[in-house]
Amino acid sequence: MTTVNKEEIQKFSKIADEWWDTKGKFKPLHMFNPTRIKYIKEKCIDHFKLKENNLKPLASLEILDIGCGGGLISEPMQRLGAKVTGMDASERNIAVAKLHAKKNGLNINYIKSSPEKNTIKKKFDVILNLEIIEHVQDVNLFLKSCSKMLNKGGIMFVATLNRTFESYIKAIVGAEYILRWLPIGTHEWNKFLKPNEIQEKLKKLDFENIYLDGFSFNLFSQSWKKTKDYSVNYIIVAKKN
Repeated sequence: MTTVNKEEIQKFSKIADEWWDTKGKFKPLHMFNPTRIKYIKEKCIDHFKLKENNLKPLASLEILDIGCGGGLISEPMQRLGAKVTGMDASERNIAVAKLHAKKNGLNINYIKSSPEKNTIKKKFDVILNLEIIEHVQDVNLFLKSCSKMLNKGGIMFVATLNRTFESYIKAIVGAEYILRWLPIGTHEWNKFLKPNEIQEKLKKLDFENIYLDGFSFNLFSQSWKKTKDYSVNYIIVAKKN
């Protein structure tokens, strides 16, 4: 059994060299990053009762970034003080991530693997599953494998796209075909999951869903913000009991 969808891995491996090009195929993630980083930082500080005014507020945390790609989230988490492990099933993604981290003097443990095949012995305080779950082969196995790597009382972030008419128009027709922000075929609408579908799966794994928030993009200001509109992009934060 595997969570790896080979077609999805090949899709992202082909454009791996563009991860750090702010005007390239990953431009949408670069625009999204400040909002995502702020959200993760705030929720971690709140959950673990950390000191917010510290320059490295996440210094006491072990974070696992699954589907890390070229390291767009792993690097900011390390800069905030966390001890970070980045995991990705694409060898090219990991190679790009390692090289970029080395150039910037960042100590991040990058490994080519998937959750169900990992050989990491330790467990983590935080697991990040950001824009990855819609690309995996077996969602139930993926979440179960993630759960095994998370400390009790730890939290998991699951960010993805909702399966709605609005998400089809904005994330696929708009982003891929009209604005050409993403390569055509990046997303498959039928693989998107509704918030309650993920929440139910997490409950079965003894998780407590503590936050559900949406993210929306303003085309005019070219910026993202947190919202209570879950119709397109949303994030779930769940605590392992």
